[in-house]
Amino acid sequence: MSWAARQPWAPGYREWLPPAALRGAIACLWVSVTAPDAGPSVTRVLPDGCTDLIWQSGRGAFVAGPDTGPAPAELTAGTILVGARFWPGAGGPALGLPLAELRDQRIDLRDISPRLASQLPADLTPEKALSLVTGLSAELVSAGPPDHLVLRATQLLAAGRTSVAELGPALAVSERQLRRRFDDAVGYGPKTMQRVLRFRQVLDHLTAGPRRVDLASLALRAGYADQAHLTRETTRLAGLPPAALAKALLAPPEAI
Repeated sequence: MSWAARQPWAPGYREWLPPAALRGAIACLWVSVTAPDAGPSVTRVLPDGCTDLIWQSGRGAFVAGPDTGPAPAELTAGTILVGARFWPGAGGPALGLPLAELRDQRIDLRDISPRLASQLPADLTPEKALSLVTGLSAELVSAGPPDHLVLRATQLLAAGRTSVAELGPALAVSERQLRRRFDDAVGYGPKTMQRVLRFRQVLDHLTAGPRRVDLASLALRAGYADQAHLTRETTRLAGLPPAALAKALLAPPEAI
């Protein structure tokens, strides 16, 4: 039984695994529901190396390109979002365009593919939107499978045992070719990918629970030179230093 069949469309954010055949390209399917009686609020979207195909009630479909900094998203009462999140290395091939063109942007799907946009109009029911987003994502991945060299490079960076300088020799490609393939498939180069992956490790620790975090130890575990380096990078990627970011992440969305 599908997630949609088991769960009500209650307010909140939820994500779940896509069908098994899509898991090499799609990290998750997700929904975000704002209560009908809620006031306007802003949620903080942070860099994760991914690209999302999103349907929004009353708007239709758009693509959230790869972020290199915080991207505040305003949510009004009753807003429903349905999304498919593509792994780094999968979004560019699936959408059929270099993701560097979408970096730090939100682009209406009709500007990328009028055919696909016509299948995700603004007046769909959430259940139908979820079904269509899942099906269209599968169609996109089938037509444009992930760049497996970029996927492998990202895995090596995430493991923390390979530097950016060592990636090319490890994968038997030139630095220039590696950069081009990252720009096309991810939206930015290997160095930025490394920064984002390291930042996501920090987020995992900061959101693990309301406990005091030793930032100096966290910085070393995540691969930063020191706590000051951690603070600079967190501020660049999230707009807040680590302690303030932890407080913001554990708090409800900010009312506006």
